[in-house]
Amino acid sequence: MFKGRKFGKRTLIVCTVSLLALLVAFGTQRRCVAGGNDYESIELFTDVLSIVKKSYVEEVDTKKLIYGAINGMLTSLDPHSSFMPPETYKEMKIDTKGAFGGLGIEITIKDGILTVISPIEDTPAFKAGIKAGDQILKIDDKYTKDLTITDAVKRMRGPKGSKVTITIMREGFEKTKDFVLERDIIQVKSVKSKVLDDGYGYVRISQFQEKTDDDLEKALKTLEANAPLRGLVLDLRNDPGGLLDQAVRVCEHWIPEGKLIVYTEGREKDSKMRFTSRKGNKEGGYPIVVLINSGSASASEIVAGCLQDHKRAVVMGVQSFGKGSVQTIIPLSDNSGLRLTTAKYYTPSGRSIQAKGITPDIVAERVDMTQTSEKKDGMHIREKDLENHFENDGKDAGDEKKPAKPAPYKIDDAFKNDSQVLRALDLLKGWDILRATGRAS
Repeated sequence: MFKGRKFGKRTLIVCTVSLLALLVAFGTQRRCVAGGNDYESIELFTDVLSIVKKSYVEEVDTKKLIYGAINGMLTSLDPHSSFMPPETYKEMKIDTKGAFGGLGIEITIKDGILTVISPIEDTPAFKAGIKAGDQILKIDDKYTKDLTITDAVKRMRGPKGSKVTITIMREGFEKTKDFVLERDIIQVKSVKSKVLDDGYGYVRISQFQEKTDDDLEKALKTLEANAPLRGLVLDLRNDPGGLLDQAVRVCEHWIPEGKLIVYTEGREKDSKMRFTSRKGNKEGGYPIVVLINSGSASASEIVAGCLQDHKRAVVMGVQSFGKGSVQTIIPLSDNSGLRLTTAKYYTPSGRSIQAKGITPDIVAERVDMTQTSEKKDGMHIREKDLENHFENDGKDAGDEKKPAKPAPYKIDDAFKNDSQVLRALDLLKGWDILRATGRAS
């Protein structure tokens, strides 16, 4: 997750880097306005840069050295801070608009290993079976151990139709497995919606982009076009996050005006921010079940945590990823950029989910639903199957001659084997029944 940022004090970083390059190029030394220890460190850097320029076995490009030094400096901080050369920075800006060329994988560095946060739906990675938690050990013939996230992304990006091989290690694998993927133009539609049953809707947010809030508003209006919603399943599984402001706006649909949604804490004054729900049209009081899993990260965790803290939704699934930091994008003078971790975010109750994640109210693993209930029921015997059993005398049976069967779901075929969605729908229907009988408010 990241947020836009104006130059402000950050311009000083650009000036310092430019100055260092000039000092080496002209072989001069000037005292910088900095503390003693800072100056000594900068002097050490310029000395090394000067020695490399003068004595390395081959002539080197100063800009390449500077880029390498900046990149090394940022990757020593945390897995999410990185330097983006002009080409990578340009691609990053395209990403937030929802279209780019590549495989469709959100990645991070975990325990020093390039790891998949989640595949993006309907992309080459998703279709090939790449899963959250997969460790990417090689990209083509290049080991990823010493690659930054930026370098890894650059290697996986490419023109549509070109192929790349990624070597995966997964829990349960006895050895690594190669996946040959064909790159495609990744058109990410961030919001999808369907009707699960009469009055019960489903909304899936795959990641938080510039138009996610607008798309969500359209989806909710479509769901409510025929009848008011009686319950909603909000699916944030494998949602790697995205724009902070969009996470806030998504929450605003269900959080009353003036209520806290999320706040951030950092060293600088402008990194200490509080986001509260603004005026606007609010959704009705229908119950919500939010689905999360280990691939739910960053902005999706903000939404789940906010709705959970305000008791506006029941969170179901398994522990989320646990990315509780905010990255600020800082443009530099040569069209490159910095992605710098500047704050941590906290849910309304003050929880930091960094390296911990959101704990679901109801733990629900996704299980195989290919076995039908009829097959399972066939293993049980009932009273009517026993020899010499008494027949029903008809009292209290009404006009029915056969046992009542539960009404079949009008659920989309895509969800019939999704145990978590079915369980969420059952929970919503159960809540509706309790409310109708006066046993729930």
